[in-house]
Amino acid sequence: MKKKIGIIGSTGSIGSSLLNVIKKSDFDIIFLSAKNNYKKLFKQAQIFNVKNLIITHSDSYQKAIKINKNKKVRLFNNFNFNKIIKKKLDYVMSSISGLDGLRPTFDIIKHTKKIAIANKESIICAWPLLKKELAKHKTNFVPVDSEHFSLWNEIKDVNPDHIKKIYLTASGGPLLNHKINLFKKVHISTILNHPTWRMGKKISVDSATMMNKCYEIIEAKNIFNLNYNKIDILIQPDSYVHAIVHYNNGFAKIILHNTTMEIPIFNSIYPNDKKYFKSNKIDFNKLNNLRLQDISSSRYPITNILKLLSNKHSLFETVVTSVNDEIVNEFLDKKITFNDISKKVIKIIKSQKFQKYKLIYPLKIQEILDLNSEIKLKITKLNFL
Repeated sequence: MKKKIGIIGSTGSIGSSLLNVIKKSDFDIIFLSAKNNYKKLFKQAQIFNVKNLIITHSDSYQKAIKINKNKKVRLFNNFNFNKIIKKKLDYVMSSISGLDGLRPTFDIIKHTKKIAIANKESIICAWPLLKKELAKHKTNFVPVDSEHFSLWNEIKDVNPDHIKKIYLTASGGPLLNHKINLFKKVHISTILNHPTWRMGKKISVDSATMMNKCYEIIEAKNIFNLNYNKIDILIQPDSYVHAIVHYNNGFAKIILHNTTMEIPIFNSIYPNDKKYFKSNKIDFNKLNNLRLQDISSSRYPITNILKLLSNKHSLFETVVTSVNDEIVNEFLDKKITFNDISKKVIKIIKSQKFQKYKLIYPLKIQEILDLNSEIKLKITKLNFL
């Protein structure tokens, strides 16, 4: 019997990778979604015989209606899952980037037996609320980031007290060997040219500053119930090693796989099935030359944000995420230099106006979304830009 699945954000890199690794005969895809790319969405629907498509951008939705010649395909302009899903799905992938993915990620939980979450912001800003909703509806969760999926397979059933330290690896991005005194003049094209991964503009900038790895530290702290002093970052330029776990009994394990998101995605949807992923042999040249190194705060000053975080969850995680989004947009719009990103983000979140959110625990998803909407106005009003 085919498993029933849904994909939130099917036209992005994660959603597309999921469609690349599944066999059409194994699954019945109940819905696909996109924000703007309705043409790609229609192509995916045609290949996988999908009858329900969600297009959230109004203009794109109207254009899609005009070209929808297959009357069996139903188009929706929002994530009203009650109209689409009549019985719990077997698996849902949530892969929209940004806080736009929080509401649909939260709302789909009750409609699926298992959810794979690639939306960092949901786990960073709303993990306690997501965790409660997962338990309420007995929905299984799996993280899809390569680092967190690697750790998930290794320590999801391990008592946190048995772990001495975990290390998340980072390639170092395009500026790993760049002279620090030239950062101010670095061109956007250099920042967007990641050495090991092909990613969108926003995440490429976050990788260059190392903010993306700060996000992953917060995710790991939430998912695995660890304090920040048990999590650290290591540079591994090839992106071949994804995580290292050091146990209190003296053992340490290195977790590695080729630089492709298809491996964690494949294993999230085929966890115990007799399916084989066609992967390359272990690359012993890379293994013999891992070049592991500590993170440098002078090269990546935004990592100082980690010192400002509390082990207790609050709305401050939303502040950090939203402020960084706004400042990165300023850089992509060529209004500030690359060096300005870290300086401005840290200056803003250290201000008293934003520090107060460390004392506020989010009780509802809407509180997080409302605060995210307010951030831009607050930043502008305080003349931080």
